[in-house]
Amino acid sequence: MYKKILLPTDGSKFSDKSEEHALFLAELMGSEIIGLSVIDMKFFSGLPANDTIYEINKILKEESEKNLERFENIKKEKNSDVKIRTIAVEGYPADAILEVAEKEDVDLIVIGSSGKTGLQKFLMGSVAEKVIKTAKCNVLVIH
Repeated sequence: MYKKILLPTDGSKFSDKSEEHALFLAELMGSEIIGLSVIDMKFFSGLPANDTIYEINKILKEESEKNLERFENIKKEKNSDVKIRTIAVEGYPADAILEVAEKEDVDLIVIGSSGKTGLQKFLMGSVAEKVIKTAKCNVLVIH
């Protein structure tokens, strides 16, 4: 049913759960998983480029790579033969997830819920919520 599953990961506990679900579904259906880590650039908008911004960006990229490596290690631990490709991109998380989903022609996005409530959700919004409302494919939210 699902040939390609997009798995956005950010290293949170919600991502950990979504990784397990995506791996289970991929094994069950013979799907390919595309692991995606987005380097969130919203905090840098409008700031002048300087050494501090460069160093922060470098740290975020390294963290993004660690998230993807951790997912690949989960696959090895479970002795799974699921095909996994990983992608790291810079951008706004919801927009980047939707762009990659469309570009890669995925059938399903498996995403962890943000866990945000109240004022924090109102001010920042939820990446998962934006993806659900806009995605052209099915979305499975893991809480």
